Amino acid sequence: MSQEKKGFFGRLVAGLSKTRNNIVAGIDSIFNGFSAIDDDFYDEIEETLIMGDIGIHTTEAIIEDLKAKVKEQKIKEPSSCKALLIDTIKKQMDLGENAYEFEKRRSVVLVIGVNGVGKTTSVGKLAGQLKDQGKKVLLAAADTFRAAAIEQLSEWASRANVDIIAQQEGSDPAAVVYDAVSAAKARNTDVLICDTAGRLHNKKNLMEELRKIHRIIDKEYPEAYRETLVVLDGTTGQNALEQARQFREVADITGIILTKLDGTAKGGIAVAIQSELGIPVKYIGIGEQMDDMQKFNPDEFVNALFQVGEP
Repeated sequence: MSQEKKGFFGRLVAGLSKTRNNIVAGIDSIFNGFSAIDDDFYDEIEETLIMGDIGIHTTEAIIEDLKAKVKEQKIKEPSSCKALLIDTIKKQMDLGENAYEFEKRRSVVLVIGVNGVGKTTSVGKLAGQLKDQGKKVLLAAADTFRAAAIEQLSEWASRANVDIIAQQEGSDPAAVVYDAVSAAKARNTDVLICDTAGRLHNKKNLMEELRKIHRIIDKEYPEAYRETLVVLDGTTGQNALEQARQFREVADITGIILTKLDGTAKGGIAVAIQSELGIPVKYIGIGEQMDDMQKFNPDEFVNALFQVGEP
């Protein structure tokens, strides 16, 4: 494992400490406190997982799978269940190969999310990482209604050393995307990342805005591969899951960026989102620096959550 990846895993372990204390301390006391595997034992595990924001439906699926494995492997000791539980949680998060197809093709990436989730920061970090891979990246400041969004994205463009297309605050987001698509084609850009709005309180407007943006890309840049990422704040737990559901109603979401996992007790929400919605968590963020957002690896995440060695 590279030093950078190793460092990120260490920061992830540290960042998930509150979630770990919330879930794992409870789980360990159950495994050590019960002398038999019975209904009470399973009920306690279920309650602990739900309290850790893993979600009711996901927790039920985890418990069912755990029960089946215990029966199949004829396990009698509660303490022997921990490794099984970890494997079961990993299984719930496995959606097959998490494709990062947009990295390999001429692409347009739309990034949406409500104010305050770290959307523009995530766009900047993604741009920086793609630039480091040798990609030619262009940013479009299409979140034109949030005060200072354009300024903030311009700052990130400068940090990532990539170009940006922007207009005045309050201008038509679709017009910004039109200009950005024209520029992306003219400049032979690999990835165009559009920082778009996320006004979920007015879903009708958001839906219409996204439709307009898609129509422009369909017409002007049909050959581009399309990726739509929604940014969610990990500290909001079940609210993040609900936001993901609502965004799915207005856009074809292909992946999730989960931010602010450092210092939250609700990191279990990553398990719930991936398991319940079937939308892959593609990136996780644990800080403000450029490399504090990385591709999501379910095995690494669960290992960090339970502090089981390094992957």
